[in-house]
Amino acid sequence: MSRKSSRFVTLGLILMLSGLLAAQQKPEDIPDAPSATRPIPPPAPPSSRPGADEDSSSNSQAPDDSGAGVTTGSKELPRSAPNSAPAANTSAPPPMPPVRTVPAGSVPKDSETGADLYTITVTTNLVLLPVTVTDNAGRLVGGLLPKDFSVLEAGQKQTLKFFTSDPFPLSAAVIFDTGMPDVGLHKVQETLSALQGAFSQFDEVGIYTYSSTVSRVTDFEGVGKQLTVALNEVKGYSGANNGPPVTSGPLGPQGPIINGLPVGAPPVTPVYTPPKVAHVLNDAILLAARDLSKRDRARRKIIFIISDGREQGSTASYADTLKVLLTQNITVYAVGVEGAAIPIYDRLQRVHVPKTGKFVGYSDILPKYVNATGGGGVHNEMAQADIERAYSKAIGDARNQYTLGYTPKAGIGGYRQIEVRVRGHGSDLKVYTKDGYYPLPTAR
Repeated sequence: MSRKSSRFVTLGLILMLSGLLAAQQKPEDIPDAPSATRPIPPPAPPSSRPGADEDSSSNSQAPDDSGAGVTTGSKELPRSAPNSAPAANTSAPPPMPPVRTVPAGSVPKDSETGADLYTITVTTNLVLLPVTVTDNAGRLVGGLLPKDFSVLEAGQKQTLKFFTSDPFPLSAAVIFDTGMPDVGLHKVQETLSALQGAFSQFDEVGIYTYSSTVSRVTDFEGVGKQLTVALNEVKGYSGANNGPPVTSGPLGPQGPIINGLPVGAPPVTPVYTPPKVAHVLNDAILLAARDLSKRDRARRKIIFIISDGREQGSTASYADTLKVLLTQNITVYAVGVEGAAIPIYDRLQRVHVPKTGKFVGYSDILPKYVNATGGGGVHNEMAQADIERAYSKAIGDARNQYTLGYTPKAGIGGYRQIEVRVRGHGSDLKVYTKDGYYPLPTAR
C-alpha cells in the first residue's frame, strides 16, 4: 500500500469514530440557552415523601465540581442550586420581644458597661454681696483681690466661692417724689437730662412716681428714645403748693358769700377740711422691688430715689419693704432734696408720740433704706449742679462694685447678719454692703 492511500484510510477512521461519539451523546445532557422573553423559574424545593429518613442513610448525594446531580444506588437526587433556599424543616428563630422606649436623657451615658449609675442633685444657695470700697474722700478703691476681703456671717468667717470686680449692667428703678414742694420738683426736673446721661446703653430703666399714690410711668426699657419720652412726661408734673391749705376766706374752696352765708346754700355753713396728706414712699419702693425681682439675675438691681424722704400713709411698712429688698438683693441709692438736704432739719420733722416712744410722720427714712442695703449714703444736695453730680456718682458706684459670693450653711432661718472687712490697706477705707439677708427656701 502506498503512503498516499494510508493517509486516506486514517482520515476515514477518524471521521467514523467522531460520528459514533456524536450518536451516543444524549440531547438532555446539553443545557438549554436562557430565554430572552421569560425568566428562568427558581428550582422547586425538595418534596417531602415517606421514607425520606431511611433513604437519607443509604442514598446520599456527592456533588461534583460541575454541580450536577450524581446517582447513588437506585435513586437520583436533584441538582443542588448554588443559591438555593434553606430547607423547609429548619426551625425558625423565636419572635423578638416588644421594645419599650424611655424618655430622652434617662439612660446613663455609659450604660454599655452594664453598671447601675445614679445622679445625685445638690442644691446650694449662693449669697452674692455687692461691695463698695472708698477712701476718706469718697473715691472708689480699685485693685483689691479676694485675699483682701473677709466675710463674716453671724460672726463666723465664710469661704469665698465667687469674686469679680467687673462692672455689671444695671436694672434701675428710678422713683420721683412728686409730693414735694413745687419749687423743689421743678429743680429736679431741670436735671433729668443729666440723669439719663448717667446710664449706659447696656442698662435698662423703669420710671415710677409717688405722692398720695404710686404710678408706674414706664416699664423697664433700654436707654434711648423711650426713656427720653418718659422723662419728658415727668417734666410736666406739678408738685405740692407751699404753705398751709386754704379752707376759708376769699381764696377758699367755697362759692360766693352774701352776709356771711354761701349763695344758694342751706343756712348751715359747711365745714371744709383739707385733703389728707400722704407720701407713700414705702409703697413706691415695694412696687419697684417687686418689678425688679422679675428682671434678669445677671444684672445688678438698684432703686434710685429722688425725694425729700418723707413717709406717711403707706400700706406697706418699712420692715416688710426692707425684707423684700434684702431677699431680692436690691440696693437703694438716693438723692435727698429740699427738706432732706437741710442740715438738722430731719430731726425737726420727726414727731414724737407720747407713751409709745416712737417717731412717726414726716421723718426722712432714705438713710435707713440706703444704709441697710449697702447703697453707701444719701447724697443730700440743694443746688442743681450738685444734684447732677450726685447722679453720676451714685450710678457709677452701683456699676463698679466688687461682687463677693459664698455658700452659707444649709437650713432655713431668720435674718442673717453680714460683715465685710478689708485687710492690709489701713483704716482709712470705708466698706459699704448690705447689713444682712433673708435666706430663700431650698428648692426641692
